Amino acid sequence: MKKDKILVIGACGQIGVELTLALRKMYGDQNVVASDLREEHELLKGTGPYVSLDVMNKEMLHVLVIRHNITQVYLLAAILSATGEKNPLLAWHINMASLLNVLDIAKEEGLDKIYWPSSIAVFGPNSPKQDTEQHTIIEPTTIYGISKFAGERWCEYYNHRYGIDVRSLRYPGLISYKSAPGGGTTDYAVEIYHEALEEGKYECFLREDTYLPMMYMPDAIRATIELMEADSAKIKIRSAYNLSGMSFSPREISEEIKKHIPSFTISYEPDYRQQIADGWPQSIDDTAAREQWGWKPEYDLEKMTTDMLKNLKK
Repeated sequence: MKKDKILVIGACGQIGVELTLALRKMYGDQNVVASDLREEHELLKGTGPYVSLDVMNKEMLHVLVIRHNITQVYLLAAILSATGEKNPLLAWHINMASLLNVLDIAKEEGLDKIYWPSSIAVFGPNSPKQDTEQHTIIEPTTIYGISKFAGERWCEYYNHRYGIDVRSLRYPGLISYKSAPGGGTTDYAVEIYHEALEEGKYECFLREDTYLPMMYMPDAIRATIELMEADSAKIKIRSAYNLSGMSFSPREISEEIKKHIPSFTISYEPDYRQQIADGWPQSIDDTAAREQWGWKPEYDLEKMTTDMLKNLKK
């Protein structure tokens, strides 16, 4: 087992649950401290240490880092795109202050590595829609995207100015059967599987032809760990790497589900999230991640749908 001591902040969220479990397998249960404001997630109970933590309380966070001899922090706490639009100032405050608290403590305590996720939400209506490149026009229009773009700049700043080994990925929409989504614009691609099995129908809040970049959670977890395990010399981008898995529309995912559940039906009632989706890319160019640290996705829409439905039926 590796000797690192890891703190996962936001461990009960959509990414946090599965990432915490994966890290505990790698580093040992007692060497990965899970934390969140919420009650401990059912899947985490009994698998390792859990601490109730408000990342906005810098002093409390600092004490926790020292007390547990933390060497790496994974900061996953955030207010996501759709939820953020309901309270923009709160989203900005939480998304920014939490990152700056962690970066500042990393500087003061000389922590080995920091992981902080960015998102395709950093791109905006003026970014190229197809194969959006690593370096391109970035003019986000949601508070979530604005905070993620600002966060990327802070990550790069702390790396260049203070030598903090901070690493980041621009996640596409993430799909998982283990934990619920947390208020994002791509949540439909999780909800649709649950509704297909439970109700046999789904009302989608996006248009049927809305293409968005997506990724199955096992690929996202693997990408995160591979990035963090990569030799520091290979990490050339200290803002955030583009990451790609697959791109599809609500119509395409419904057609794939119908191969397993022929009676499934879908209807469309676009809401305010449509405008958010329209400002995002339809596909992502992640050449830098592939070339610099060997990223390669395993799941496409067909393989993911088979696995999602199989696991949700259990």
